[in-house]
Amino acid sequence: MPSDVCVVIPAYNASSTIGNIIIGALKHVSRVIVADDGSTDNTAVAASGAGAEIVIIDRNRGKGNALKVLFQKTVDEGYDAVISMDADEQHDPEEIPKFLAAHIMHPDDIISGSRMGEKEKIPRARYNSMCIARYYISLAANQFIEDTQCGFRLYPLSIIKKIRLKTEKFVTETELLMKAGDIGADIRFVSIKTIYNENGTHFKPVKDIVAITAYVISYIYVKWFIEGITSNDSNTYSAKSHVRDLIGRNKKMDILFQMFTVFTALPATVFFLLEYQFLGLLMPNNFASIRERGFGFSKITLSTQMLPVLLIVAGIEKIVNVAWPKVNILDGFIKRFFSNLWKDTE
Repeated sequence: MPSDVCVVIPAYNASSTIGNIIIGALKHVSRVIVADDGSTDNTAVAASGAGAEIVIIDRNRGKGNALKVLFQKTVDEGYDAVISMDADEQHDPEEIPKFLAAHIMHPDDIISGSRMGEKEKIPRARYNSMCIARYYISLAANQFIEDTQCGFRLYPLSIIKKIRLKTEKFVTETELLMKAGDIGADIRFVSIKTIYNENGTHFKPVKDIVAITAYVISYIYVKWFIEGITSNDSNTYSAKSHVRDLIGRNKKMDILFQMFTVFTALPATVFFLLEYQFLGLLMPNNFASIRERGFGFSKITLSTQMLPVLLIVAGIEKIVNVAWPKVNILDGFIKRFFSNLWKDTE
C-alpha cells in the first residue's frame, strides 16, 4: 500500500453508505480521512467504526469547504497525493488501483475518473448538461477533460498548493480543474463504472448547475480578457495575483460580477472574436490557448451564440414528446455545436 497517498471523503448524512466505502478503500490505501460536514445522523460513528479518521465540521458548509479542509490537513501531514471519493456509493473503491497505477506513470498530473465509457447508464438530461459543461471547462483548462463532473479523482497536492480555492459547495471541483489546467497542469482520466443508485444525492440540479455555470462563465471572461491583450499567455492563472480571485474576496462583488458576465456572455464572445481577429494582427499569438490548438475562435463564438437556441430546441422537444415520446433532436444539436474541439482538430 502506498504510504504517500490517502483517500479523502466529504460526507454529509451518509451513515448508511460510508462504512462500505471506507472498508473497500482500506484494501488499497493505508489511511482514509472523512470530513463529517455537519451531519445530523451517525455518519461520524459509522465512518470511525469502519476504520477512518474523522474531521468534524461544526455545521453543514458544503462539499467544497469539506474538500478544502481535507486538502489542508493532508498537506500539513506531508502526503504527496489524495484520492477524493463521494460517500454515497457512486464510486467503487475497487477501482482505486486504476488511479494509483496512473499516478505512478504520471505523478505530477491530476487523474480524473470518467464515466463516459458507459454513457448509456447516465440519465439523458444529465449527460447532455455534462457535455455542455465540459466544452467550456475544457477551454478554461486548456485541454479536453472527458468527464468534468466526476468527483472520483486523484490530486497531487503539489498542484493544490499552487491554487487558491475561492468557491463553495459543488462549484469547487470545477474551479479546481479550470485553475489546475490554467497553470499548465495535465489532467488525465481513467475509465470507471457509471453508478447511479437510490442512495440520494445532495446535488441540486437547478441551483448547483446555475452556480457552476455562472462561475465557469466568469472565469473564462477573465481568462480571455487577459489572453486577448497579451501574447503567448495560455496559462493565465496565478495564485499570487489573479483578477478572478481578487473579485472573489468580496462576496457581493463576486455575485455582481457573475451576474454581469452571465448576462453579457453573448456580446462579450463576439467582442473576444473581434479581438482575436484584429488585435491579433498587432499582437501576435494573443489568445494563445486557442491558437495553439488550431480550432480558431469562430467556432467557439458560434457555439456560444447557439446557447439560447439550445433552450428553444429543448422546449420544442419537450412539447413534441407529449405526442411522440421517442423524438430526439436535442442530442444531435449538442453533438453538432458542443463537440470535442480537440478531437475535431486532430
